[in-house]
Amino acid sequence: MLKAGVLGAGHLGKIHLKLLNLSEHYDLVGFYDTSKEVRDAISQEFGYTAFETEEDLINACDMVDVVTPTTYHYASAEKVIKAGKHLFIEKPITNTVEEAEKLLTLAKKHSVLGQVGHVERFNPAFMSVSDSIKSPMFIEAHRLAEFNPRGTDVPVVLDLMIHDIDAILSVVNSPVKSVNASGVSVISETPDIANARIEFENGCVANLTASRISMKNMRKARFFQKDAYISVDFLEKKVEVVKMKDAPETPDDFAMILQNAEGIKKQIYFDNPDVPSNNAILDELDAFAKAIKENTIPIVSLEAGTEALRVAKMIIADF
Repeated sequence: MLKAGVLGAGHLGKIHLKLLNLSEHYDLVGFYDTSKEVRDAISQEFGYTAFETEEDLINACDMVDVVTPTTYHYASAEKVIKAGKHLFIEKPITNTVEEAEKLLTLAKKHSVLGQVGHVERFNPAFMSVSDSIKSPMFIEAHRLAEFNPRGTDVPVVLDLMIHDIDAILSVVNSPVKSVNASGVSVISETPDIANARIEFENGCVANLTASRISMKNMRKARFFQKDAYISVDFLEKKVEVVKMKDAPETPDDFAMILQNAEGIKKQIYFDNPDVPSNNAILDELDAFAKAIKENTIPIVSLEAGTEALRVAKMIIADF
């Protein structure tokens, strides 16, 4: 088992502590938080070992899970990598692209693996269709959330939209050509609502909308490609896959047949896969353990996290 520790014991940090403690792949050695009050409270409530310094925790681990505020990601991750420990780091990978690129260089120099916590990659709905999303040419994503003061210290693009940016980059195998975006600050100092149009060099266009002041929660993405329409509901964990094939000469009475101007007939049919239930955060942590043990590229590598941040920053710069 890999010895694991958590840096940062806020809301998400406590979830990571619980799941690492439950995982069959990790031995949770403890955690560190800058607040002594938080350290004492969590130790007393859950029995996890609290370390007195960040360095002490890092030295005791094989893998360190960084769940600190984004502003502190780079400083903590740098210490983890320089100590030769494998790094799991929450999204966004760092505060700036320059910091992320430095981590990439350090990770290669010290021969350690890193994974970024873009948890939607492990959403069972997305996982059930990700292999079926091939060469999409138009993508539409909506990520709407009710207001929550937590997370409003960063633009909604880094708080919410970056989930969809990463998911889209993982299925569109083409460099970004251009970005057009708009953002509106309603209650925060940074934009609370944002829309971005990303055009890729292969002609694919993605239209993303994110809001953290909506009346209801929504996390949906739709992928349009030749002969298929794929809808993913990340919140409800449901998918809808509509495909087209050449119509049979004698379709049954219930077949849905379309005929174009040239007389070509296509049959529309549903090919919805099963969506198993899972704990996405536990799965991403366990997947990283597998990558470490087998020395393979993590599913959401530091490079992938850096590219998601790069595109997010391009969107923010266009406001």
